[in-house]
Amino acid sequence: MPIKFPFSRRAAPSDAWTKCPTCDAQVFNKQLERNQRLCPSCGHHFRMSVGERIDLLLDPGSFEERDAGLESVDRLGFHDDRPYADRLETSRLKTGLRDAVVWGIGSIDGRRVAIGIFDFRFMGGSMGSVVGEKLARCFETALSDRIPAIVVSASGGARMQEGTLALMQLAKTTAPLVRLDDAGVPLITVLTDPTTGGVLASFASLGDVILAEPRALVGFAGARVASDTVGEEMPEGFQSAEFLLAHGFIDAVVPRPDLRASLSRLLRLLPVAAVEDGQPVSADRGRGPLGAISGLAERLGGAVSETIGIDVETAADGNGTGPSSPSIPGREEST
Repeated sequence: MPIKFPFSRRAAPSDAWTKCPTCDAQVFNKQLERNQRLCPSCGHHFRMSVGERIDLLLDPGSFEERDAGLESVDRLGFHDDRPYADRLETSRLKTGLRDAVVWGIGSIDGRRVAIGIFDFRFMGGSMGSVVGEKLARCFETALSDRIPAIVVSASGGARMQEGTLALMQLAKTTAPLVRLDDAGVPLITVLTDPTTGGVLASFASLGDVILAEPRALVGFAGARVASDTVGEEMPEGFQSAEFLLAHGFIDAVVPRPDLRASLSRLLRLLPVAAVEDGQPVSADRGRGPLGAISGLAERLGGAVSETIGIDVETAADGNGTGPSSPSIPGREEST
């Protein structure tokens, strides 16, 4: 008597396998989940949900979500081929989230952080009014509690269904960062695939340290739009994390298995500045994370300018006291 299997390979569930976009390998989804959503053949970094990010980065059981009840509403009555309200409801049912960002307080190796995490499954991780509000509250809480802030971005940019209201979130999310820097509270941004549009043009590019996952798409506009804007062909892969690392926009490209350890190390290197006797941070010399690194370099020897990486050679002027012009490595004076 022949053995009857419950289903043939041809009738297998369509969501049991995922095709890797880099090497075209067929990867069993359960294998992806066990392997931090990395392709076992080529190491391609698949996108992760909020829950998977929390499990990857934070200490077990340490995450406490804040402002979970905030929901977007259709202030403009926007309607393309579907009403905006219908798109929101569909995304909520698909993801189990109320909007594209979840934020809260957690810890990494025992160090408390305020962290915001994007989920690209919710309308492409687009930033509307609720996303901007949640991130602003994340930064304000980091300031009031004097704990580092971390944002893991995965977004197509501002949410077009909210029009100008979405564009206003660029200013809303960047304004608190000035106060964070003045208070010496570090911000670490992690750019994952993709980080584009208004999200990249605002807080995502303003971290004291900017990390990215390998081969993440990072750019303000699409390649064709960028090429048409400047009127010339753009270099191959100019919107990849590796290209931006080579040109100084990103501080490090960190593979996913090493991301938690890298964040933990950065939290040790960039501690929150202490406030002495309740006094505000001096406006003459900020105590921000980069200011701390600059001060350390001065104590170890050799002056540095306010811009990290530019050496200042002290030379006598007419009175024997003035500094010379900044010397930028790799740049020679024209003759």
